[in-house]
Amino acid sequence: MTDEEQNVDQEAMADDWAAAMAEQADAESGGEAAGGGDPAVQPAELDELQSEGLPVVQDEDVNLDLILDIPVTIAMEIGRTRISIRNLLQLNQGSVVELDRLAGEPMDVLVNGTLVAHGEVVVVNEKFGIRLTDVVSPSERVKKLK
Repeated sequence: MTDEEQNVDQEAMADDWAAAMAEQADAESGGEAAGGGDPAVQPAELDELQSEGLPVVQDEDVNLDLILDIPVTIAMEIGRTRISIRNLLQLNQGSVVELDRLAGEPMDVLVNGTLVAHGEVVVVNEKFGIRLTDVVSPSERVKKLK
């Protein structure tokens, strides 16, 4: 392709680009896209939405009693690691698996697999428990779901 042919192609692309930009500017300023250019195009008339006997829920009307008895699983995670299946099959009694956490570092508290808090292990009446040291805010929980 010669320099002259390349210049013609570039000018054609620039003209197409300019036309597209002008069309977008016209649409944003209320031109053809708003119904000004084509008389056959008219805005649709929509009926008002009606509630069909369903109560409108206000923030103060929310009743949490419906969900309070749903069981959830709470788990405390000490740490994680990745090993190959070969190494997994070689594990036996007395084997040590190194985790990704340091000693004394807070542990994760998971509810149905979602991180909700960090805490430390305690012993209460000869049973293990966890003392929450930091609760993850709801907005942070939503961010981690995405």
